[in-house]
Amino acid sequence: GFSDALLAKKFQVPEAEVAELRKSQGLRPVFKMVDTCAAEFPSETPYFYSTYAQENESIPTDRPKVLILGSGPNRIGQGIEFDYCCVHAALAVREYGYEAIMYNCNPETVSTDYDTSDRLYFEPLTFEDVMHVIELEKPIGVIVQLGGQTPLKLAKRLHDAGVQLLGTDFESIDRAEDRELFAVMLNKLGLQQPANGTARSLEEARKIAERIGYPILVRPSYVLGGRAMVVVESEDRLEEFFAEAIKVSPDHPVLIDEFLSNAVEIDVDLLGDGEKAEVAGVMEHIERAGIHSGDSACSLPPFGLGHDILEELCKQAKSMAQELKVCGLMNVQFAVKEEEVYVIEVNPRASRTVPFVSKAIGVPLAKYATRLMLGEKLSSSSIGFEYHAPKDYAVKETVFPFMRFTGSDTTLGPEMLSTGEVMGRGTNFDEAFLKAQMAVFEDSLDRPYVFIGVMDEDKPKMVIVAKMLEEMGYKILSTRGTFQVLKDQGVKRIQITSMDASEEGNIIEYILRKEVALLINTTRRRKRAVGARHIRRLVLAYNLPYFTTSEAAVQFTRSLHQLGSLENLNYQPLPFPVAQNA
Repeated sequence: GFSDALLAKKFQVPEAEVAELRKSQGLRPVFKMVDTCAAEFPSETPYFYSTYAQENESIPTDRPKVLILGSGPNRIGQGIEFDYCCVHAALAVREYGYEAIMYNCNPETVSTDYDTSDRLYFEPLTFEDVMHVIELEKPIGVIVQLGGQTPLKLAKRLHDAGVQLLGTDFESIDRAEDRELFAVMLNKLGLQQPANGTARSLEEARKIAERIGYPILVRPSYVLGGRAMVVVESEDRLEEFFAEAIKVSPDHPVLIDEFLSNAVEIDVDLLGDGEKAEVAGVMEHIERAGIHSGDSACSLPPFGLGHDILEELCKQAKSMAQELKVCGLMNVQFAVKEEEVYVIEVNPRASRTVPFVSKAIGVPLAKYATRLMLGEKLSSSSIGFEYHAPKDYAVKETVFPFMRFTGSDTTLGPEMLSTGEVMGRGTNFDEAFLKAQMAVFEDSLDRPYVFIGVMDEDKPKMVIVAKMLEEMGYKILSTRGTFQVLKDQGVKRIQITSMDASEEGNIIEYILRKEVALLINTTRRRKRAVGARHIRRLVLAYNLPYFTTSEAAVQFTRSLHQLGSLENLNYQPLPFPVAQNA
């Protein structure tokens, strides 16, 4: 039962050599059935798992088949949004008359429910195990772009093995994933990206950082959820973070980018049929660039972009989708700084925003994408998709698992930490944003104090926040440095408090007395104070609303001030009716 990869590592030979030797000895696994009906009558949807034994219980049918690779285990960095896409793909494949074969290893997903697909294999997402199923079932094609980065990483080896990948060609996937090929494509299209480079050694990294200038974004390539990604502000910190990035993805170079401070980040999702591309949704992030897109709140349609910038974003996204001949879904991440548009990255696959966009616009994007992969065109009467910005606003807010992990901190950065999301809808942005916040915090704001303690660069932004809170009747508690800035700018209902539990009148006492309605605390992830971290944990325990980015704090206060109070919201936490199957 040892894998080819493990034996190859143990004996220091190529994995392909082990596989060849194993097959030459007639060693192939068989598939056993998990009988869902306890043998009372034939199981309509059998589950299969592989083992090394004599008898194979998985007998393929004569029908044409499509194999859909799922997202594997749900974990921080990759949530169930991709499972949503795989389920819709299975439904679309079955509607087409093909046999839908689902391949996944997580029993807690909807894609592995008994009635989602025709046949189901519970197997690890590895090349060896996927090939065993392909060799047995002989599907007409395999879908890799709906399960996130995990199945997409198998695209090259499957392609090299002669497997038919449905949707976007492997060459296009490689052009988007490979930093150098991607830069060539952007130059060809006349698009700009932040200054960047790739490094395989610390010395190379130092030279690139010197050319680009600090701060820089350091990240390993081919990883999930921005794992080990960090903003580095000086050379003495580079060594520590570079070693960490190499350890996470040793077979690939480390990516180094210019960090665009105070830029607005934009997500654009598209549908393509290999020739034509249409924008499905444009989302503006509320937090500035530097917070992972999976952890940022975002609005659809955008709330603060001018018409010209919006047009330019759509034009650039479509030009890249057409150049890559995208068939199915594609996601582009942009940064806009001082009216300049920068391309951060392109993912030629379903992004984690697909369920949110689908519900916001009332169109089942993953289902449409599957039909396009099976040969339909965007212009066909059954799809006929054209982009129209929705009239109502939809705001996505993220949900974090901090309470589940003792000692974890609530501050956000370029590494993804969220495990879920909620959605607020409204006739205007402020209404939708507040509804999303209420769904996350589930707590009233009818307490007298708001605590503000932020790093130096955020203090000027807190002046307008404090004045709006003051107008709404709140008293401000703040740390000494923040107090001085707010007092000098005319904030009157303010007093100093300490984060040190040993000092009298510290913020912990106010929280324990349930007198704090909201906490605003920003810090650099690598320089966080122990006291501040303890307070953020306490806030979680008491389920208090809190913000660890200045942008979210400003927007929340502005929205609350605009509407007067939460009572003015027409808030009903019910599923919003959308188009059928969306």
